[in-house]
Amino acid sequence: MIDHAAGPIAYVMKRYPRLTETFILNEIRAMERLGAQLHIFSLLPPEPPPHHPMVSEVVAPIHSLPPQGRAKWAGLARAHGRMLAASPLRYAGAVLRAMLWSVLSPSPLSVWKQFGRGGYVASSCRRMGIRHIHAHFANAPAATARFASLMSGIPFSFTAHAKDLYLTPPRVIQRRARAATFVATCTGYNARYLEDLLGADAGKVHLVYHGIDLSQFGVREAPQPAAQPQPRLILSVGRLVEKKGHDDLITACALLRGRGHSFRCMIVGEGPLRGALAAQIAELQLEGMVTLEGAMTHSKLIALYRHADLFALAPRIADDGDRDGIPNVIAEAMAIGIPVVSTDVSGIPELVQPGRTGMLAPPNDPSAMADALGQLLADPHAATQLARAARARLEQDFDLWTTTRRLHALIGCHECGEVSAQPAAAAAEYPTTNVEVAS
Repeated sequence: MIDHAAGPIAYVMKRYPRLTETFILNEIRAMERLGAQLHIFSLLPPEPPPHHPMVSEVVAPIHSLPPQGRAKWAGLARAHGRMLAASPLRYAGAVLRAMLWSVLSPSPLSVWKQFGRGGYVASSCRRMGIRHIHAHFANAPAATARFASLMSGIPFSFTAHAKDLYLTPPRVIQRRARAATFVATCTGYNARYLEDLLGADAGKVHLVYHGIDLSQFGVREAPQPAAQPQPRLILSVGRLVEKKGHDDLITACALLRGRGHSFRCMIVGEGPLRGALAAQIAELQLEGMVTLEGAMTHSKLIALYRHADLFALAPRIADDGDRDGIPNVIAEAMAIGIPVVSTDVSGIPELVQPGRTGMLAPPNDPSAMADALGQLLADPHAATQLARAARARLEQDFDLWTTTRRLHALIGCHECGEVSAQPAAAAAEYPTTNVEVAS
């Protein structure tokens, strides 16, 4: 267990709670159950309901500035005044770095925004006896944690995920990572990218997969043939944004229909492309066969997983370089026992191993996606075998308690050391795609 005498840990996030970030919520729950005393800093006001029911299980208090107005600025002024009084030299050093980084940044106002937030986090952490600051995401939260560390002297670290890593300039990632005590990341693909950036400091990079609480996902029984043949259910879950490739999945569904397959496809999620995707469904005359279900709480989603015959997601690298890591929904589907079809982008092949734990198609290739889906629709026995192997793969490297203990060890929980921190080099055994550096 974590030694409380050493002090609590601060978690810095852009927004908490957030419906689409169950992987962080799971980690926080596990950290607390393993003995960590946490304080959560939400840089933006918490997302309005609905929230996942698991949010109510989290004990950690949530700290957030008022969203705007006089109260916000007064709070910032008090916090920065306290930090200036407590350590004038540290504070002056933070100001000088903010001045330098704002000159070098294409978005100088963003630098000063994180400087302002950093003062609030630093002052709060100093008052609460925080011993370590950990940020989720390499962009604004890591920048805020860096400034808080500069002002307070409290060490910091961060977890890099996907969009935050590839859309932040490499020189900025280098600067933050070299100042951090360590950098965790959720895929071997990301780890190799970070190691290339850091060179001699590559040893700071550690692979910590997003863990799945397998106790929440009891493996369902294999579906039995119905007395009356029913259309097979293909389920997809993800925000309606470019990198998720929902348009390719919809095109693949049109191809499947043309090949005589009986199915329906439900796409769960919300986002800016809803209108365009609805228009595509109408244009391909797939109404009633392909439906957009909107956002859904985690409890409702788990219930829906149990009715699905296949899970499909078609991620791609977006035009701006944004991409997924390993989408958490793929691991959740595997945990319940749904055969998975996805694309060989980013870290996905580390979990979906072609012909072993699932099926993969190239990105931006609806025909290949339709081929893979059609193969599993036509061979339920092969689909069941893939699903069983996928569950075993999760139990090996994606169990929540295993991955969370690794993070504990990195932060300094030596009594959790029965599961050691996994260096990034351990990911080399898993297949990967080429890393494209976003400039």
